[in-house]
Amino acid sequence: MQSIYQRIEHLIESRGMTKKAFCETLGISTGNFGDWKRGKTTPSTNKLIEIAAFFSVSLDWLIIGKGNPTRVREARGEYGVDSESSDLPLMSGLAENEKEFIREYIEFSAYRKEKRND
Repeated sequence: MQSIYQRIEHLIESRGMTKKAFCETLGISTGNFGDWKRGKTTPSTNKLIEIAAFFSVSLDWLIIGKGNPTRVREARGEYGVDSESSDLPLMSGLAENEKEFIREYIEFSAYRKEKRND
């Protein structure tokens, strides 16, 4: 059975990110990340929620590892990111999966900003 760390590592690799970039993006110290790897500690509940939101996976899968890392979708309009964003000149030459990555990043950034303001 995979650990929470192993599932996070799988998500990082599947996204094509480095572990350093992941830590910087989510505000995780590399020391804490190393502690997760060694099994010394596990991410806090709030951090697990952030990680699940960032990778658009279910929190259940991230914590328990049962089933597939099903992508969770929220209504795009909630954060003001919709299909019209694809029409932006900067995005016109990008592949659909690259556009989706950018949309997800914008949604995650809005989510983090909202959480900081709570």
